[in-house]
Amino acid sequence: MMQNMVRENLKHVEQRIGEACDRAGRDRKQVTLISVSKTKPVSMLMEAYEAGSRDFGENKVQEMMDKMPQMPPDVRWHMIGHLQRNKVKYIVGKVFLIHSVDSFRLAEEISREAVKQQVKVNILLEVNVAQEESKFGVTLQETEDLVRQVAKLPNIHISGLMTIAPFVENAEDNRQYFRKLRKLSVDIEQKNIDNVSMNVLSMGMTGDYSVAVEEGATYVRVGTGIFGERAYAKGMVTE
Repeated sequence: MMQNMVRENLKHVEQRIGEACDRAGRDRKQVTLISVSKTKPVSMLMEAYEAGSRDFGENKVQEMMDKMPQMPPDVRWHMIGHLQRNKVKYIVGKVFLIHSVDSFRLAEEISREAVKQQVKVNILLEVNVAQEESKFGVTLQETEDLVRQVAKLPNIHISGLMTIAPFVENAEDNRQYFRKLRKLSVDIEQKNIDNVSMNVLSMGMTGDYSVAVEEGATYVRVGTGIFGERAYAKGMVTE
């Protein structure tokens, strides 16, 4: 029964993403679904993998490191949680994309480690569009300055922007935030800053990913919608 649940949930989420793409006149290939697997056992990740999921998002470095060797090598790992500078060395060169870069000092640490390991690291800058005190990320106003600073660092490439929208009952309430992030990414793209592309917009979670897709998301991060309710009390919601 549980096994079918993950497969069925994935199918349902995929279908809704497809419908949102149709409404927005977008190609379905432009949107990648990240299965947010934090707190979930590897057996459930494997169910999602067997149902076609290849992109998995984790919040905690230690949990990601534990799961990596237990999963097939073609999985693309996404760091979506708050990243502490002292944990950077564990994931550089191993993750596909770091979504949650929210300061120059963190970017500097990633760059330093990337140079040391002789790898290139793709990152997103996390923008706190709704200016919630409980969330990490820079403000809309600070983003371009941070982009320009980080873009000068070696072995690091800014691929786009990420936001964690507020937890709302009605997904429509978050459309304004997705729209603002999209507009910001277009504005930055037009500045033609070296070593910066704005191809990636990581936004939208279980409650509002359809709206995010309509507003231009290229990555949506869905946990509960695929794996069911989390195994612990609701804390910081990043999926």
